[in-house]
Amino acid sequence: MISRSLARQLGMTLACSLVGIAILAPVPALAGAVGHFNGARALETTRQFVAIGPRWPGSEGHIKAEAFLKKQFAKDALEDDTFTANTPAGPMQLHNLIVRFPGKKDGVIVLATHYETNYPLRDTGFVGANDGGATTGLLIEIANHLRGKQLEGYSVWMVFFDGEEAVREWSRSDSTYGSRHLAAKWQNDGNLKRIKALFLADMIGDRDLDIQRDSNSTGWLLDLVKEAATKYGYQDYFFRNEGAVEDDHLPFMQRGVPCADVIDLDYGPNNSWHHTTEDTMGKLSAKSLTIVGDTFLESIRLVNQR
Repeated sequence: MISRSLARQLGMTLACSLVGIAILAPVPALAGAVGHFNGARALETTRQFVAIGPRWPGSEGHIKAEAFLKKQFAKDALEDDTFTANTPAGPMQLHNLIVRFPGKKDGVIVLATHYETNYPLRDTGFVGANDGGATTGLLIEIANHLRGKQLEGYSVWMVFFDGEEAVREWSRSDSTYGSRHLAAKWQNDGNLKRIKALFLADMIGDRDLDIQRDSNSTGWLLDLVKEAATKYGYQDYFFRNEGAVEDDHLPFMQRGVPCADVIDLDYGPNNSWHHTTEDTMGKLSAKSLTIVGDTFLESIRLVNQR
């Protein structure tokens, strides 16, 4: 069983032994450029969301986080997928939030993230600016881009997973509660077979953007993400390192859904900011959000062309 932390270490070790250490070129100043995803606005939304404070399941912040998301999508087709998870701390009521933007083609592209903060860190003031916050801002801004348009391709469903973090210690049974629940639910009601691709975003607001290639994801879909990034000259920020990541995509991968986990697991010097109170807004970049936002929107276009 490989945790996210161990996967990161293994991936970084493998990459360094095979290709050495590369130096990224400066990120182009695209945060508010015409024709690009609005990373500056995504960052501002992230700031407002993170200002809620800690949002671990059962907390007042968690209730506020749900309300924040529901307000963002008040005029959209929003589903509150409420369920009870059995955890090491006892039963917990969790809420996946699902937003649907209909398309003309018969099929679905899923964009997903988790939005809650780490339960074991509940007494530390951990706000998860990058770990759950930045990707929530990213998806909200992608929704702003899609809203009001007639999608010529597949429908786009956005999923804000609850309960991705471990309640006690990361394991296959103590993690990814929301995605495990929803993957099983969609398998039972027939929605799973409609999914053409699932893109999961995790920890991508880091100023020093370095998205690793996840060997637990679908190869052709990762190749498509790289193609999308290359269109904008972003290829140096993707897949220099490779490793196996356990994340919210695995319950869908296990059921045959093509998935791409777009994740930067190297956060801070020697990953020193991951799951610490150092995970704050000052570590994030509108440029990084622009890069990932552009890449996601182009990836959607490429999936529709297949």
